[in-house]
Amino acid sequence: MEFKCGYIAIIGRPNVGKSTLINNMVGQKVAIVTWKPQTTRNRLLGIVNKDNAQIILIDTPGIHKPANQLGKYMQKAVNAALAGVDGVLYVFDAEKNIIEDDIMMLERVSKESPVIVLLNKMDRVTPEKIAEMIKELHIKFPNIQAIIPTAAIKGKNLDMVFDEILKVLPIGERHFDEDYYTDQPTRFLAAEIVREKAFRVLDKEIPYGIAVVVNAFKEKNNIIHIDADVVVQKDSHKGIVLGKGGETIKKIGTYARQDLEEILGQQVFLKLFVKVREEWRDSKNFLKDFGYDSGDL
Repeated sequence: MEFKCGYIAIIGRPNVGKSTLINNMVGQKVAIVTWKPQTTRNRLLGIVNKDNAQIILIDTPGIHKPANQLGKYMQKAVNAALAGVDGVLYVFDAEKNIIEDDIMMLERVSKESPVIVLLNKMDRVTPEKIAEMIKELHIKFPNIQAIIPTAAIKGKNLDMVFDEILKVLPIGERHFDEDYYTDQPTRFLAAEIVREKAFRVLDKEIPYGIAVVVNAFKEKNNIIHIDADVVVQKDSHKGIVLGKGGETIKKIGTYARQDLEEILGQQVFLKLFVKVREEWRDSKNFLKDFGYDSGDL
C-alpha cells in the first residue's frame, strides 16, 4: 500500500468554522474556538495520522482587510501558509452569501493548488441554499476538485473530505512522528487555551485587544506550574478582566486549567496576572514579544 504525506491549507473568511474543522479532523484541540472572528492569529499545524497517510493541516487566520499591525501579521500568515501546499480546503459559512473577497481568493488559489470547497454549517440552512451555492461555484470555478457540504462541529461528511484530500497528497514518508498532532510547543497551546477562555468569559466586553504570554512553564512533583500574563490595551480593560474581587480572572483560570489538564493528562497549577500594554496591536516590538513575528513568515 502506497503511503502519502503532504500539506493542506485551510483558508476562508473569519468565523466560518476553520478552527472547529481542524480540531475535529485532528481529533485533538489544536486551535482555539470562539464565536469571535479573527481569533486565530498564527499559522497552526494539525497533524492527522492514518494507516496510509499523514495529513498536515495548516489552520490560518481569517481573510480580512488589516486594520493594524496585528492584522497585517495575520494576513502574512495566510500568504505564508499557501506557499508550497499540496492542496487547499476553502471553507465557506453556508449561512452567508459568496462575496467578492471569496471569488478573488478562490481565483488565486485555484491557479496554484487543487481546491476542495467546504460549505460548512450545512445543518443551519436548507438543502436549497446548499444547492444554489454549489451551482454558483461550479459555474464560476469548474476546475474545483470537489464541493462538500459539512457540519464541522458535528463531524458530518468529514470522511468525504479525507477521501478528497488523499487524492491530492503526494506519495512520501511521514514528516512528523506518528504520535504528534501539532507542531506547536505546549506553552503556546497553554497561552491559546487561556486566550480562548478569556474571550468566552468576557464575551463582548473586550473585543480583540487581548494577548496571553506564558512566562513560566515548569513541571515539579508531577504537577505542571504555569505563570501567564493576560495583556490588555487599556487601563480601563484591566478592571474588566480582573472582575469584582478578582472573580472574572479566577473564572478564566479555572476553565483554562480544566482544559489544560484534559489535554496534558496531568494536574496543572495556573497563575494568571493582568498587564496593560497600551495599543500593543500596533506595536511591532510588543507583537514580536508576544510571538507575532512577521520575520518568521
